[in-house]
Amino acid sequence: MKKIILAAVLFMATSATIQAQLLKIGVKAGVNFANQTGDAAFDGISVDKEGITSYHAGLVAEIKLLEKFSIQPELLYSTQGATYKSAGEEFKNELGYLSIPVMAKFYLSKSFSLELGPQASFLLSERNDFDVKNGETFEFGVNAGLGFKITESIFVQGRYGLGLTEASKDADVKNSVFQLSAGFMF
Repeated sequence: MKKIILAAVLFMATSATIQAQLLKIGVKAGVNFANQTGDAAFDGISVDKEGITSYHAGLVAEIKLLEKFSIQPELLYSTQGATYKSAGEEFKNELGYLSIPVMAKFYLSKSFSLELGPQASFLLSERNDFDVKNGETFEFGVNAGLGFKITESIFVQGRYGLGLTEASKDADVKNSVFQLSAGFMF
């Protein structure tokens, strides 16, 4: 009986160690340099677009599947949008999303990784200067970027995200964002 209990304890300890190596959970946050691509014309009047600087923050997990390959699902709050200018007037459109990217990470070395994957985003808030709530409630996009592990726990990432679906019900625009992130894995 003692041997069975000892074997069970050793098995559980080994399983916990293996799981700790295969799954890591953490947090990340960073800056967004966002803009909207496409034709933005309101009531037939063409407008110029400029990017906005905003932020993102949330949870991240890394599931190691192979020695040099992992899947990294994330749950982020991310603000995106643009500033529009026309005939001396300027207005800002800022959209707050719950974004769920699922990145495939290919490790080029122990520290550097190439990241590619899809992203689903759900509109949570819309703040603009012209009292119109015209953002689409769902957006789908793709992301690509690079990651660097400073230590086993601390990492930085640079990523470009391109929306593939319309961000507005009234204009033919799609979100695009460049993100710089820093994070910590537990």
